[in-house]
Amino acid sequence: MNKTIRRASVFALLLVLALLVRATWVQFYDGKALADDNDNRRNAIQTYSRPLGNIIVAGNAITGSTRTKGSDLAYKRTYTDGRLYAAVTGYASQAYAPTQLEGIYKDLLNGTDNRLKTVLDTLTGKRADPGNVLSTIDPDVQKAAYRALGGKKGGAVAIDPKTGKILAAVSTPSYDPSALTDANTAGSAWKQLNADKDKPLTNRALRQPLPPGSTFKLVVAAAALEDGLYKNVDERTDSPAPYTPPGTTHVLVNENSSAPCKNASIRVALQYSCNNVFGHMAVQLGQDKVKAMAEKFGFNDDKQDVPVRAYASVYPSGMDQPQTAYSGIGQFDVTATPLQMAMVSAAIANGGKLVSPHLVSQITDSGGDVLQNYDDSADAKEIVSSSTAEQLQSAMETVVKDGTGTNALIDGATVGGKTGTAQHGENNSKTPYAWFTSFAKSDTSGKEVAVAVMVEQSDAARSEVSGNGLAAPVAKAMMQAALK
Repeated sequence: MNKTIRRASVFALLLVLALLVRATWVQFYDGKALADDNDNRRNAIQTYSRPLGNIIVAGNAITGSTRTKGSDLAYKRTYTDGRLYAAVTGYASQAYAPTQLEGIYKDLLNGTDNRLKTVLDTLTGKRADPGNVLSTIDPDVQKAAYRALGGKKGGAVAIDPKTGKILAAVSTPSYDPSALTDANTAGSAWKQLNADKDKPLTNRALRQPLPPGSTFKLVVAAAALEDGLYKNVDERTDSPAPYTPPGTTHVLVNENSSAPCKNASIRVALQYSCNNVFGHMAVQLGQDKVKAMAEKFGFNDDKQDVPVRAYASVYPSGMDQPQTAYSGIGQFDVTATPLQMAMVSAAIANGGKLVSPHLVSQITDSGGDVLQNYDDSADAKEIVSSSTAEQLQSAMETVVKDGTGTNALIDGATVGGKTGTAQHGENNSKTPYAWFTSFAKSDTSGKEVAVAVMVEQSDAARSEVSGNGLAAPVAKAMMQAALK
């Protein structure tokens, strides 16, 4: 064999070896990535080749599947009361990646979760029957929140303080997930929803942190009591009125100029929502102590999974004293979700202990056997002492009985709350956000609930926008439904 033929043979052999190496790489290393690619239509064909498992609320499926016509995608997802539960379920779409519970439990719901496989399934490679997701949502509380929010733009969350079960998670305006399920029509529906100025796809219950206003004063009060700055909620504070924070000439005024806010106790300061007291208190404590307490309640946690990933509520760092003063009344760069403020009330109502909030009670296989029980794994973390919690409960009850939160009063129940009206826009040029966070306990059954409501926008005149006027009635409707 001459030299030229030998060289050509070696080169050809190297090409064959390179091809074999590349084929092996694609098959064994890139194969899974290619198989999992959202653009791989085979995945969609397999996922929608048969009905999906369901999301269950109070024993009833709020999802379903229906046969399609003229498509290689044999089934598509359907929803019962889709707008009501959209903030919980999200959507499972033939065209887009699934979201919310549909996305988190997609493998369980389409039958590819390994926990569903029997020994025979493993040997034969057969796809298992899909499982189901049992939600903690109470349909009565969910409906009460949705109806009470009505045409308002906002979000609401209710939590059982003892168990951490999320009883309601509502965002308005909502959308019908069914509009996004069919590959043939999902594109136009997607464009329409994203073009809507009210952003119905935004989950305002869990994923839109906004300034919480005076509801944040509960966190500052908790920090002051735990630190020992004040011994109890009835001790008079050192609080000039009006208050000018150090380093600025800007005066921190109170909404009600006739309220008895000068040197007011924590109880009276919460009752009348005195800005001077909590602005001064935040400066006295210092931003680090307020931040530490906020983080105990859950602020600055960017991995708050319920199991849907909630957006982090924020208490900032690096503030000067005037900024710290404004952070004490829930302004400056402080933000919170309704979930976060419901957690604050839940911890106070539960004797200072916060049970991890969760949207899912159990996941099961197709036969109903439990694969995981989330209620059993709920953990409680002490946020404040039982003494501090009891004092804050008492002060919050005063707010509802004879303060800024009287619209939340419920016959036959003990109710505590805190209103908030947060500034919006430069120099408060836009409509303020209305907040209310609360707890209620039935005087007869002992049932308990903690609630937070945020109204981002409504048809009310600016002068009528307040936590008591807009948000408290929504919270009341939710608490009544929970205590039935």
